[in-house]
Amino acid sequence: MINENNQNPLMHSSRDYNKELKDTADHKYAYNFDFDVMHRFMIRAFEGFYKEGSCLELGSFKGDFTRRLLSHFQDITCVEASDEAIKLARMEFGDRVTFINQLFEEAVLPRTYDNIILTHVLEHLDNPVAVMKRINNEWLSDTGRFFLVCPNANAPSRQIAVKMGLITHNTAITPAEAAHGHRITYTLDTLERDARAAGLKVIHRSGIFFKALANFQWDRLLNTDIISDAYLEGCYDLGQVYPDLCSSIFLLCEKGKPS
Repeated sequence: MINENNQNPLMHSSRDYNKELKDTADHKYAYNFDFDVMHRFMIRAFEGFYKEGSCLELGSFKGDFTRRLLSHFQDITCVEASDEAIKLARMEFGDRVTFINQLFEEAVLPRTYDNIILTHVLEHLDNPVAVMKRINNEWLSDTGRFFLVCPNANAPSRQIAVKMGLITHNTAITPAEAAHGHRITYTLDTLERDARAAGLKVIHRSGIFFKALANFQWDRLLNTDIISDAYLEGCYDLGQVYPDLCSSIFLLCEKGKPS
């Protein structure tokens, strides 16, 4: 299978996941905006949907989002492809979190999970539908829920970049994104297309945080008194009205028929 960006799904064998996590000269892998703003509001969007029981986080990076999940779950397992990222996370969490250093395509997990979290990871996968089929068929419990979040191709910040001539179209993959392992840029409809193709049942769809500025611009503003907490809350609330104009798009899924 070749995805819409003409990427070979088997190319993962030659990828250097440690290198993809490193900042480049003109682009960070993750910004303070991601850690301080988006993580906070992702958790807000998830609250109320959790199932009691275990949590599987697919793609934990260095554990920044894992730290927030610890406030909601006592039983957390993380699967991460980068051994360097896992070393850093283990230094902080010790035995409070179970870490598995494997590719999603190859991981053999011992059980099913009641909550599966995949935030800003699907767009990095060579074959996202195949991985979501594993989530649906093998890893999600019969009554479990799958929380799927991806960057939004239609975010105003991205549409402005198109009008400025910085990128060619909303779903384009920039050279900096490609260096960090991006394979696709999703919209709400293409994300739901792939989730359904994997057999998952979508029960809720939304956006997280209305966003008209680029991440690096947000980082600069967050160091000033221009942006208040009330303004951040307003951007989150507005995102519920205009999900297609959010920084990230969110699908909540339940187990469907094996495909």
